[in-house]
Amino acid sequence: KIEKVYKADEYSAIAIAGAAGPCMEMVKLFQTELEHYEKLEGETLAIEGKANKLAQMVNTNLPAALYGLVVIPIFAGFDVKKGDGRIFRYDITGGRYEEEEFFATGSGGKDARNSLKKLYRKGLSGNEAVKIALEALFDAAEEDLGTGGPDLIRGIFPITKTVTEKGVLDVPESEIREHCQTILDSRRV
Repeated sequence: KIEKVYKADEYSAIAIAGAAGPCMEMVKLFQTELEHYEKLEGETLAIEGKANKLAQMVNTNLPAALYGLVVIPIFAGFDVKKGDGRIFRYDITGGRYEEEEFFATGSGGKDARNSLKKLYRKGLSGNEAVKIALEALFDAAEEDLGTGGPDLIRGIFPITKTVTEKGVLDVPESEIREHCQTILDSRRV
């Protein structure tokens, strides 16, 4: 099972889509760069700086992307200064775009975004947000062969993280399993 969501630092995470090897290398390098900055400066880089650093890294990958080794990340973080969550998406040239509410990428991204568009509303609890993200993943997996959905029979569930004022937290697999079962049960009716 390939991990698609990684903790970047205490208050940010990166999700990846594209060629697995270059994606994972970019994540490791991004984590190292953020850690290095913190050690040198004695403070974490502002969320804008983190988003810009990742844009630079995606841009540096452009020659490889032209040969099919594409890296398309999503960067999400909690802006401690503003007290708000922020989401950034990227194109293959390193173009950085801030999203207001949600985003999904990868081969099933369009289907997931359509699902999120129907289910998202302001003020969702963390638990509700996790559930609609899983709903979107189920919808994307139904429409796109390249999107792997949860598999209750084999016990394969997506790695899920939340990013809040408390930092980056892993959602326990037991919660993911429960949400997935609820979603499947509701679709059988």
